[in-house]
Parts: sequence; structure tokens; C-alpha cells
Amino acid sequence: MTNQISRLRVAILDDYQDVVRTLDCFSTLQGHDVTVWNDAVADVEVLAERLADADVLVLLRERTRVDEALVSRLPKLKLISQNGHVPHIDLAACTRHGVFVSSALTQRPSYPTVEFTWGLILAAMRNIPLESNALRQGLWQSTVGLGLRGRTLGIYGFGRLGSMVARIGAAFGMELLVWGRQGSLDRARAEGIPAASSKEALFAQSDVLSLHLRLNAETAGLIGRDELALMKPTALLVNTSRAELIKSGALVAALRDGRPGKAAIDVFEHEPLTDPNDPLLLQPNALCTPHLGYVERDNYEFAYGNAFDQIVAFANGSPINIHNPDVLKQGAPQ
Repeated sequence: MTNQISRLRVAILDDYQDVVRTLDCFSTLQGHDVTVWNDAVADVEVLAERLADADVLVLLRERTRVDEALVSRLPKLKLISQNGHVPHIDLAACTRHGVFVSSALTQRPSYPTVEFTWGLILAAMRNIPLESNALRQGLWQSTVGLGLRGRTLGIYGFGRLGSMVARIGAAFGMELLVWGRQGSLDRARAEGIPAASSKEALFAQSDVLSLHLRLNAETAGLIGRDELALMKPTALLVNTSRAELIKSGALVAALRDGRPGKAAIDVFEHEPLTDPNDPLLLQPNALCTPHLGYVERDNYEFAYGNAFDQIVAFANGSPINIHNPDVLKQGAPQ
């Protein structure tokens, strides 16, 4: 338990669309002093200066990393609040400096990411962005796309999101094929969905291959040029999970080689990506979007709503969803 705190100075980071104040859940913070930052800043010196007086940081996913270099510069900081997993937060550093980390881990899938994955698949397979732009330039039907029915949808990682993407693929009349860890294979077989004979077979047989793996030490760099070279020249690789699943530079090289023939990418190694000359953005066979998968109003209401509820609980002296419980041994913040 902590002491009750009537008023907190709350800093909300990385609100790129300047949308937080328009959310219904924002009223939860009434009575607290709230500052919202809309730009993306990685420089520790700049962040330390901006956040010097903050009692609470509100993060959205992994947009800002919080480590020893930053948290040690924020002596007034008491709480970091967000929704979801916390690989970007140094929990040990936060504990050393007496900072609570609250983050709800819920069973609610990111439905908008699944929907967006299918938006990318349809757009890429039928050349929708290219045809739309061509029409505005006076061109009529300049390409011939590929349909989905009867083609093979490969799912790498059959968890909550991968399984939903697979079921939608089945509704389109696609053949399904799954690969992943043993848990993924077991879940797929339980639903009557065939597993590939190997990872290599998944890449070779898929007409559309969608990645749905969580990024960790085991999956980082899991996919390289050798795997991508196995893909068909007509195949599409889709990544709405994490860019680091693919070895750096491997996808650009593969697209230049024509295997796979196309990629639809919503995630990048360094975000936000604002360099129009980035090698991936320059590939004509890559459909790239600025990490929009989870960027949807209902999703924001859910994620920020959890973060704001955690702030209220903390202010009332009963912090919830704590990821570093050892900080409780250091006494109540004032």
C-alpha cells in the first residue's frame, strides 16, 4: 500500500496524432496536472529536461524506451503506467529508483491489428494503392492482381492474432498452413489446420505468409535471406508484428531479388520512420504503412483507459498491475 496522493503531474508521451485529449477515458485524469507530448524523442537529455517535474509517465506500447540512463535523471518520478508488455522498460532500474511500473496484461486481442493485416493483404494482392494513384494520373487498369481463393495462407505463429488471421483466410477460401513453436502447432492441429513439415516448407509453399510472432531473444532475427529466398516470386510476405523478426537488410535484398515478389510491412526497426529514402520505402514491390495496426480509436480507449485507471489506483494508495513488486519494499512514495 502507498500513501494517497491528491494531485499528480502526469506526462503522456508520443501522442503522435494529438488524440489523447479527445478520448472518453481522458476524463479519468480530471484533477491531475496533465502534459501531453506529440513528438517522438529518443534523446535522453531532452527527455530528462521535459520530464523533470513529472510524477507519472504514460507510455503507449514501446514508443519510448525507459532505462537507467533516463530514470536516473527523473528524481520526482513515481509511476510509469501503460497497457501491455514492457520489454522497453528496465524494471530493475525502475525498482532501484523507487518507480512503480503498472501495465495491464489482458486477454483482449488486438482486433484492429488483425483487421489491418487483411487490409494490407487485399491491398497488396490486388495492387489497390498503385491502381488508385494511377487512376488519379489518368491511367485505367494498369495491373492484374491475384485473388485469394485457393491460394495458400501461411501463418508463422498461431497465437491469438495468428489464429484470427487464419480463420479469416479460411473464409476467403484459402488453404491454411501453420508453423511456429510446439504450442502453435498443437493449437493449429486442435483446430484441424495443417502444420507445415518445416519452417522452410512454410516459406516455400505460402502464397501469402503472415508473421505473428512475439519479439524476444529467441525470435529476433529468426528470418533471414535463406528463408526469404525460398518464397515464390508471386508470393506476398506480411509483417504487422515486429520488424526485428527479420534480419536487418534481409527483406530489402530479398525484394530486390524477387523472392518474395511483394511485401506488406507495417513495422520498422527504427520508429517513427521519417526518412523517405529508407531502402525499404524505395522498393516498388513493398507496400509500407506507418505502424497503423493497433492505431484505432477503440484500441486507444482500451489501452489508455487501462493506463489512466492505474494512475487513479496509484493516487488512491492501492497500485495495481505492478510489474516490479519489489519496489513496495522501499516504502510509500510521498
